[in-house]
Amino acid sequence: MSTPYPFTAIVGQDDLRLGLLLNAVSPAVGGVLVRGEKGTAKSTAVRSLAALMPEVDVVAGCRFSCAPGAPDPACPDGPHEAGTGVSRPARTVELPVGASEDRLVGALDIERALSEGVKAFEPGLLADAHRGILYVDEVNLLHDHLVDLLLDAAAMGASYVEREGVSVRHAARFLLVGTMNPEEGELRPQLLDRFGLTVEVAASRETDLRVEVVRRRLAYDDDPAGFAARWADEEAALRERIVAARALLPRVVLGDGVLRQIAATCAAFEVDGMRADIVMARTATALAAWAGREEVVADDVRQAALLALPHRRRRNPFDAPGLDEDKLDEALDEAADTADGGGDDDPDPDGPGGGVPPQGGGPDDGPATDGPDDGGTDDGGTDDGGTDTGGPEDNGPGAPGREETGGGDTPAPGGGEQQPVRAGEPFRTKMLSVPGLGEGAAGRRSRARTEHGRTTGSRRPEGALTKLHLAATVQAAAPHQRARGRSGRGLVVRRDDLRQATREGREGNLVLFVVDASGSMAARQRMSAVKGAVMSLLLDAYQRRDKVGLVTFRGRDAEVALPPTSSVDAAAARLETLPTGGRTPLAAGLLKAHDVLRVERLRDPSRRALLVVVTDGRATGGVDPVALAARAGRLHASEGTASVVVDCESGFVRLGLAAQLARDLGGSAVTLDELRADSIAGLVKDITATGRAA
Repeated sequence: MSTPYPFTAIVGQDDLRLGLLLNAVSPAVGGVLVRGEKGTAKSTAVRSLAALMPEVDVVAGCRFSCAPGAPDPACPDGPHEAGTGVSRPARTVELPVGASEDRLVGALDIERALSEGVKAFEPGLLADAHRGILYVDEVNLLHDHLVDLLLDAAAMGASYVEREGVSVRHAARFLLVGTMNPEEGELRPQLLDRFGLTVEVAASRETDLRVEVVRRRLAYDDDPAGFAARWADEEAALRERIVAARALLPRVVLGDGVLRQIAATCAAFEVDGMRADIVMARTATALAAWAGREEVVADDVRQAALLALPHRRRRNPFDAPGLDEDKLDEALDEAADTADGGGDDDPDPDGPGGGVPPQGGGPDDGPATDGPDDGGTDDGGTDDGGTDTGGPEDNGPGAPGREETGGGDTPAPGGGEQQPVRAGEPFRTKMLSVPGLGEGAAGRRSRARTEHGRTTGSRRPEGALTKLHLAATVQAAAPHQRARGRSGRGLVVRRDDLRQATREGREGNLVLFVVDASGSMAARQRMSAVKGAVMSLLLDAYQRRDKVGLVTFRGRDAEVALPPTSSVDAAAARLETLPTGGRTPLAAGLLKAHDVLRVERLRDPSRRALLVVVTDGRATGGVDPVALAARAGRLHASEGTASVVVDCESGFVRLGLAAQLARDLGGSAVTLDELRADSIAGLVKDITATGRAA
């Protein structure tokens, strides 16, 4: 077994280390989600934690790690008699992104259950992780139904596997750690809420710290065992501190005054439900135990809020992460002023939780590298939601440097680049989908063949049987009963009779936005509405688990503002800073989109694309720009790309160019008003189309 990197040798990353250690002290905290850019020691810290966990006693031969003193009465390998067992190190089990449901929860052999009446169960990763650590790298890329199963098991402390009336249950209590890079997409708020704590990590910008990180890593790579030996004393001391904190935890007192501060803080930040209050209480208690105290103080509550609330106050992917610390202090002070008794507001002189063990100072490893601010990521002001490009007077008609006539299509004289316009308020959009039946990644947009969904038919199994179609199996076996010598003992089923259920659900698509940023779209009020519509579509894509990309065109050419990604907030950030002005190279935008889709088809052939073109359809610049745009549109149509044109034309006189573009693309056109889910115009259009189809 390879030697893990010592936990105490990690430079900086105080919040990351503290969040992991608090869960080691009290697994009831609910795990930790680590968010940060690549190369910030996320995986290294998680793998290092396992070496600090105390050994566990298990029943010899039990595949589910039952405790000898109190074995699980429902253990599939049981029943076990209470007694002595064997000790082994706590496990760290890693869940790969591509894992199947059977690999996670375990596999029940349906064939043997039906044909032999044997309940044969092969444990999954949840059983392996019982009483240890379950680590999910890139948890945001895991399929939603797997994340649901994972978090349900973590919350209930047990895993249930039910297939065709055969049920297996086993204990599954583990320290859950997930890591993710926000650039690759966010988790849904419902899933974020299930993680107890969250920490944001980033690489330090201090030269000395970066030098120390490189020095230690090179030393470890050259001689892992020797490097670990130099940190053995620090590792042993930290391990002993974890054991002592666990022993102290049941004696820690959580006073009424502290509970009022917790409740007031959660109410001030308007978090949903009561899970945040419970997690804060458990975290504050663990912080007190970690500091060696038997009473929770106000600084414990403050530190608990910074770890437990940031991910719970996000309502959509466009909300800025982090917590307003001034607002936090105000809520804590108000709660302290209204408390009946004192004592809870006296902070510990050593600071919240006593901090994390000092880093540096190890033999031959250079100067000490830890301090109160080393590697910190506290920005204290991330709630402003982006950069404001102008005051309220800049967003309406008649703003300086703008002219608006008729529909507001005339830019300022000169047609040069104009300052970005803030997006209008997002709204709930109509359902846009790709026609036909796909087989892409699970999502919520277009119809697809999936592992989960309504049953639509049956087929012979290819490989292991996972979803039995009972009626089709009985129908296949029935004609052969006399030849198989059935004698009143029930239906005789053989492997050839088994039928796999085929199911239909929803898939996520690649939604590629092609946005017209030319002068004809540049009136501030109009562009604000257009950006608001695209923001709304981005929010819809986030909720439906799509990948998104952004192509813009203006002036003489088009550019890929954002390559296809699962991070819709990155697309929103690019859209906010999008400049406008110049001519309308519509054909260039469509051809650039064609190049993007061609590459994406090679990378992920199963993910179907939806092209959303946001324009008024006015093509200018070059020789015969309208004909070139039509040819580019027909190129997409010839390849069967599903498309929608959002018609941004306004004013009394309308040329209908966007509708013509939609016909060239072989798609449909909707106006900005019709894009709204509650639009009366859109409802009338749908009813009319339905009547024509009938």
